[in-house]
Amino acid sequence: MDFNHRSYTPSELNREVKLHLEAGFGRVQVEGELSNLSQPASGHLYFSLKDEKAQLRCAMFRSQAARLEFRPENGTQVLVSGKISLYEARGDFQLIVEQMAEAGEGRLRAEFDALKKMLEGEGLFDTAHKSPLPAFPSRIAVITSPSGAVIRDILHVLKRRWPLARVRLYPVPVQGEEAPPAIVRALSAASSHAWAEAVILARGGGSLEDLQAFNQETVARAVFDCPIPVISAVGHETDFSISDFVADLRAPTPSAAAELLAPDAQALRQAFHAWEGQLRRRMQQQLQNRSQKHDHLAHRLMRQHPQRRMREHAALLTQLRRRLSSHARRLVPDRHAQLQRDIERLRDSAARIIPLRQQHLQELARTLNAVSPLPTLDRGYAIIGTRDGERLRAHSSIRDLQPGQEVEAQLADGRLYCNVERATTERLTRDPEKEE
Repeated sequence: MDFNHRSYTPSELNREVKLHLEAGFGRVQVEGELSNLSQPASGHLYFSLKDEKAQLRCAMFRSQAARLEFRPENGTQVLVSGKISLYEARGDFQLIVEQMAEAGEGRLRAEFDALKKMLEGEGLFDTAHKSPLPAFPSRIAVITSPSGAVIRDILHVLKRRWPLARVRLYPVPVQGEEAPPAIVRALSAASSHAWAEAVILARGGGSLEDLQAFNQETVARAVFDCPIPVISAVGHETDFSISDFVADLRAPTPSAAAELLAPDAQALRQAFHAWEGQLRRRMQQQLQNRSQKHDHLAHRLMRQHPQRRMREHAALLTQLRRRLSSHARRLVPDRHAQLQRDIERLRDSAARIIPLRQQHLQELARTLNAVSPLPTLDRGYAIIGTRDGERLRAHSSIRDLQPGQEVEAQLADGRLYCNVERATTERLTRDPEKEE
């Protein structure tokens, strides 16, 4: 024997193997049949997964086991996911299970997640595509099974909350292979009829496999294409379906869908009563205000009545006439005396100013006569000028006159109209003897 290699204790070897197992494997999925199932007081689950040829020890801790949506039993075919490990104390190879689902449900869950991811990527879940629900719907379409508690619950809620609404049922199977195409046809019929103001797509609770009809791509696209607002109410509060994400609104239960869609008639009735009381009080207040204003205007009208105003104005006119007459009797003698005084002052001024103006005028006449040519004419002289229309212009040189030209001679006692025969530059000399 060769003992030259390093030796391990059992605990050391188990620890090394555990490290290698956990490092060498990531998360794994295993499908098999449950056997040797036990759940001690700690709450952990211990079991084996087996097939025809082998079995695998498994452990599921309490925190994960508490989230199981079904009750595991021996013989149940399940799909688990977890990590490979080793229980060092006994050297047992085991799988630490983190999630467990019934085998068929695990496949459906994977398909659900893949479809959800694809439709979400296409934008079918976007809030921008969702339509608001009508505030007071009077026509509601319900797509569900005609038998069972779902339709009865919806009708009961609508009757209690909003009895004014009429309901049209589009009966469909809600489970099995026939369900998806029937649901698509019902949505298409509701759209083409254009009767309903809102659609409730409903089903009761169940497993993922039971709800599979509402997780089909054809159903999801039919819900998305429906022009009428759709409320999806599939399963219980914890159940989610693809139609929930595509619909305009998701309701946790069918009854909740009816609650969300139908207004509360009782609450509205109470609100109407409150509004009626408030309106009555405001109307009463308005009437009181109007009545008070009417009384005020009537009082003003009585004070400003035309006949009354005419009487008041007539009395005022009579009073003014009396005052005018009194003023006239007092003012006319005063004005007459003032006028006489003004006339006397005017006469005095005229007697003083007129002689002064006459004297000044005589002085101006003497000055004018001194510069006038007329006195010269009285001494035997004449003023010669040419005839040029309306003007008589004097000339100081014979060169301004031509033989044959007509001229005027202004004398003291009149005018002579003459023709020039000839002109000479000889100056006139005085002959004293002739002057004598």
